[in-house]
Amino acid sequence: MSDFIRDLAIPDVKVIRPVKHGDHRGYFSEVYNREALAKVGFSLDFVQDNQSFSQAPWTLRGLHFQIGPFAQAKLIRVLQGSVYDVAVDLREGSPTKGRWVSVMLSATTGNQILIPSGFAHGILTLEPDTEVLYKVTTHYSPPHDKGLAWDDPDLAIDWPLEGNAPILSDRDTKNPRYADMAPTFGPDGAGLTP
Repeated sequence: MSDFIRDLAIPDVKVIRPVKHGDHRGYFSEVYNREALAKVGFSLDFVQDNQSFSQAPWTLRGLHFQIGPFAQAKLIRVLQGSVYDVAVDLREGSPTKGRWVSVMLSATTGNQILIPSGFAHGILTLEPDTEVLYKVTTHYSPPHDKGLAWDDPDLAIDWPLEGNAPILSDRDTKNPRYADMAPTFGPDGAGLTP
């Protein structure tokens, strides 16, 4: 599936670059292969695909996660445009708890990010008409769907806004700060019982 899998500064978060086979017609790429991921230590059972479209650049979605039995691992890729993708470690006992990592994802490069459960996730679109597709390991559950403030000064995420104000949903203007969160995930990313 991939000729390139690398760790980010938080090693449990991976960047994957699937191989593209191109010719005069275009290209073919195997963008997901369960067996190939299992060979590098990821036995994930994805149950749902989600797709988002953002018309304007600087659209910020996040930071989102699901708690309890609906904690989600995610495999994210961009179909059109580009995004700045962020994962924040929320796992109790993790040496990187409260830290974040980021990567630029684009349709041109075809790279992906694999985020295990136990992380909050957010994206900032960098181009107009950006489409993102991501696989998740549990179904969407509104009562378990939570958020974290995208602009939390304790996290100090360096969003590349270039002086622009982000376009946010009403929900994402009201997410709590990291310091106000109760413990949410165990060290393995499994959701803790509230």
